[in-house]
Amino acid sequence: MGEVFSNWEVLMTTEGLMALLTLAVLEIVLGIDNLVFISILVGRAPKEDQRKTRIVGLLLAMVFRIVLLLCVGWIIKLQDPIMTILGHDFSWKDIILLLGGLFLLAKSTLEIHHKLEHKDDPKEEGKGSAATKTFGAMILQIVVIDMVFSLDSILTAVGLTKEVLVMIIAVVIAMLFMLLFAKAVGEFINANPTIVMLALSFLLMIGALLVLEAFHVEVDRGYIYFAMGFSFTVELLNLKLIKRLRAKRKEKKH
Repeated sequence: MGEVFSNWEVLMTTEGLMALLTLAVLEIVLGIDNLVFISILVGRAPKEDQRKTRIVGLLLAMVFRIVLLLCVGWIIKLQDPIMTILGHDFSWKDIILLLGGLFLLAKSTLEIHHKLEHKDDPKEEGKGSAATKTFGAMILQIVVIDMVFSLDSILTAVGLTKEVLVMIIAVVIAMLFMLLFAKAVGEFINANPTIVMLALSFLLMIGALLVLEAFHVEVDRGYIYFAMGFSFTVELLNLKLIKRLRAKRKEKKH
């Protein structure tokens, strides 16, 4: 570990700086899924606990990613097959992706059902041990889902550079970016019900993607992010149109 943090001179080279920039951007892009999940999850917490839940969850996730990077040799070994089921070789990485994908599918489905049934009851938020239990459960879910998303980003990072220090700094930059924008993203998502449903649909798609990856079905993430970006742009146009129509109705009433 001492060797990792003593190798600062790598940041003074053009190659090291380019690797850091590339990895930081990559971590931010790959963190979009995580940020959406956290925004929806935190939106269910009592308002007085949302900031604490968001900050603690992201900081723990950052620490967890750094620990994983320090154990990068062990992470790489997770790709070695350990069992064969119905002709498919499964490694620990595949099992983690499968469980994470199923968790996202189940969680997103439950959240969609919750939104459709209108079961939110602000009067019950923040009361007694239930709020504490919710806080602990949310932190646990944030860390667990971050572990799933971390595997792909770490293995991708290893393909770009062998310098663990560069990977760690890139993770810290990405997490600081998420901390900076998490509140704004969360407020925007939770203030617009249609955006919430769109975000939950994205998480369903990501969950299905993780399950496919567990069975070694490779899907280009570029298509996924393009679909997400296109759908989000259309939804923003819809929101702008609705806002304009409401403004016209108010003018007619006056």
